[in-house]
Amino acid sequence: MGAILFNVTTAALMVMMVNCGLGVVGRDTLRSRPLPWAAIVLTAVAVGGVLLQLVWSGAMDALDADPAKSGWWREFTSVFMQNGGLFGGLWNLVTLAAVAALAQWYWGGALTLGFFLAGILLPGRIDDLLGFGDGPSTDPRNFAGSSGATYFLGATLALAFLTRTRLPKEIALAAGVPVLGLAMWLAQDNGHGLVCVYGFALAAVAWAVRRRLVRPGAGRTA
Repeated sequence: MGAILFNVTTAALMVMMVNCGLGVVGRDTLRSRPLPWAAIVLTAVAVGGVLLQLVWSGAMDALDADPAKSGWWREFTSVFMQNGGLFGGLWNLVTLAAVAALAQWYWGGALTLGFFLAGILLPGRIDDLLGFGDGPSTDPRNFAGSSGATYFLGATLALAFLTRTRLPKEIALAAGVPVLGLAMWLAQDNGHGLVCVYGFALAAVAWAVRRRLVRPGAGRTA
């Protein structure tokens, strides 16, 4: 029962973030949007990682993020390995493609890649900073998998939606992402939840900085 609840809440959190992304970019505008090159690149690398696992039995051992093994590259390559079985791997690939596309259409390609990279690098370091190093890690990869960085990136869409709406239901949806994420971490030790809190917080900083930089130019134009 615990495993089922874990999977249900994890999936529900992703559905909330995707809906935030659809809300902020506009559901009716998707067909007219340009190709999301950053999403295509990230998804292609992730698919390549799966194919590599299929043809090379030693791929996981060489590229995962097991801390007992040496190799600076593991922190990056492990993100594109999948260890959740067939369903878990497909879920990770599909959600990565969807979230990265929505993120690019709002944040732009460069910032989307930056957020994804932050989702790789920051969780473990924030763990150490907050003293979580001796407990369950907030990074849900379990040595491999793209879900941690994807959920981190998805949470930036929730922050974006929160800044763009005044409808109570939509505010509740967007604000509910970090709230549910924190609850999942506290109740389930579910790392997907806390990386969403981290992603939401980083996006708030990025949004504030971008707004501050854009505002002077807008003032001069007016």
